[in-house]
Amino acid sequence: MSLQGKKVLLGVCGGIAAYKSAVLVRLLIKAGAEVRVIMTPSAREFVGTVTFATLSKHPVAVDFVAGPDGSWNNHVEYGLWADIIVVAPATANTIARYAHGLCDNFLLATLLSARCPVVFAPAMDLDMWKHPATQRNIDLLRASGVQIISPADGELASGLTGTGRMEEPDAILQYLAHLPHPENKRLNGKKVLITAGPTYEAIDPVRFIGNHSSGKMGFALAEVCAREGAIVTLVHGPVHVRASHPNIHTVPVVSAREMFDAASTAFATCDIFIAAAAVADFTPADTAEQKIKKENSDTGLTLHLKKTTDILGTLSAQKTGQFIVGFALETENGLQHAQEKLQRKQLDMCVLNQTSDTGAGFGYDTNKISLLHKTGAIVNFELKPKAVVAQDIVDHIIQALHA
Repeated sequence: MSLQGKKVLLGVCGGIAAYKSAVLVRLLIKAGAEVRVIMTPSAREFVGTVTFATLSKHPVAVDFVAGPDGSWNNHVEYGLWADIIVVAPATANTIARYAHGLCDNFLLATLLSARCPVVFAPAMDLDMWKHPATQRNIDLLRASGVQIISPADGELASGLTGTGRMEEPDAILQYLAHLPHPENKRLNGKKVLITAGPTYEAIDPVRFIGNHSSGKMGFALAEVCAREGAIVTLVHGPVHVRASHPNIHTVPVVSAREMFDAASTAFATCDIFIAAAAVADFTPADTAEQKIKKENSDTGLTLHLKKTTDILGTLSAQKTGQFIVGFALETENGLQHAQEKLQRKQLDMCVLNQTSDTGAGFGYDTNKISLLHKTGAIVNFELKPKAVVAQDIVDHIIQALHA
């Protein structure tokens, strides 16, 4: 990507590396970019706003209120103006707050309003960089599409030597100049069908058979696929999560039958099918038209159940070139059951997670998975946030498609 004529928004956080950001502004302008700068309040303790205003030839934004006359800086306008946002230096504090969606200063509010590529160049002491909390936050940012320019090794402000120095301005410039064009997203032109969440099988008008699936894994997969350029159809059962990407078309359903019908409609034209839903295996043979009264069931209640349609198995048998991914949630002998499912349903990949793993399974924001490929390869992962797990799964799908 040439930087000629590009609108680059530079976010400067409060760290000693802020002095390097002044050099970065000069390099960006020399490369033909138009630059505007947002500083966090603490950044002013290291470099003054006059420096950046002079170099960029634009006023520097720090606070929402721009002056005593009541004029204000519009964070949405800044976010929509930019072709690229680079935060350099990005401190541990800003990384943590942005990773968790907090926006208590003007820079963070602008980042949450942005629609363009976002790049972070972290700078902090080596122990802060290596801290598990920081690394989890970095994983979350990467999973949400933020690109990270890893810090370099060298002498740090603390006097220690190690990883934590913000990358040099000329290296950041080269990184920005080589950002891929949006049309080079890895799933551009692909249609992806994803099922997510539970199904509810009605016993009567107020009761149902269901499970504890939250739908978080399926929704995370939909977001990753959409960010990679795919057009996503997300068929989901009753859940409390929502999709945010404009490339995701949601189809809410309730029962297994409704999910099968909706998935069948989209399957014929999809390129990738990811069956992440926890579909009920059984449904009541008969649904009462009125609420079953407790006093009319003194001897208990017997439910006659029938099997639901095997959505994954049925659609997999109809495939005409689709790449198909199934999920196996197991309580015991997980690897064996997942391998059997992979072969029985003719899957290209099976995602195994086991309820015996702490932090994995229904209801958690984390998951611990193993990926089983039809080639026989098995890849094991550590416990990670579901957004990061989704990125791992999609990365492996893309690798398999290009193998």
